[in-house]
Amino acid sequence: MAYVAVDADERLEEGPEGLQFKSFLGAANTETQSAPRNVDRGYLTDQPKGPAGFWSVEYYQPYFDIDTSTVLKRCYTTLLPLSPSYLTSLSSGSDLYGPFWVSTTLILALFLSSSLAASISKYLSAPGAEYDYNFGLLGLAATIVYTYDFGVPVVLWLALRYLGVGEWGIVDALGVWGYGQFVWIPVSILCVIPETITRWALVGAGFGISGYYLGTNVYPILSSADAKATRLLIIVVAALHAALALTFKVLFFSYYVVSDLSGGSDPLR
Repeated sequence: MAYVAVDADERLEEGPEGLQFKSFLGAANTETQSAPRNVDRGYLTDQPKGPAGFWSVEYYQPYFDIDTSTVLKRCYTTLLPLSPSYLTSLSSGSDLYGPFWVSTTLILALFLSSSLAASISKYLSAPGAEYDYNFGLLGLAATIVYTYDFGVPVVLWLALRYLGVGEWGIVDALGVWGYGQFVWIPVSILCVIPETITRWALVGAGFGISGYYLGTNVYPILSSADAKATRLLIIVVAALHAALALTFKVLFFSYYVVSDLSGGSDPLR
């Protein structure tokens, strides 16, 4: 039998320095760990998605991503016309979280304060008489507040788009109207006081503070339009706001104390 001598590969004789093995598992794990995951950021899935549509929930998710301290700051800033941040509180980006909760809180404040004021007036007018809560006021308050806070800015935004004013987004309009109604929450609570003049003064103050906030934020948008007649829309805004204030006064803050019920008068009106 013949044997053939084969020279050994010099690289095999060099030991571990000549032949090295490299594992790619660690690099893969490192890349996986370093890559941000959508799950960690609050999304439901880690699959890539395209731009969300206007009708989808994902489209509105960024507008609810706001901390409570920012919402509270934007709320009380609307009460301070002389504050340096009065006109810039929404400059960092409008949100929908604050306007929604301001409107919802206002609805509850209107119903509770109105019911409390009615019960106090009934007690002072006829001690011992029972008071039946009118839960229909809750639905009425929800209809009025949600229609005004969300319906009016949407209609105004559509009108401005039709007139060629595209500098104002629909979320900006909803933010201005939503935060602008914050003043009505303390006004509704203070209107529990059974004094007619005090209530009218409070309603007037609420109308002035919220109306000034709306005017200072809306009029610059109207004045940017090429058509000068667009500025007249501020009159429509003022008229609607005055109608809202008068509606609040008549439906929720019109309870009086009467001393004589013999004539059949209603102590709640």
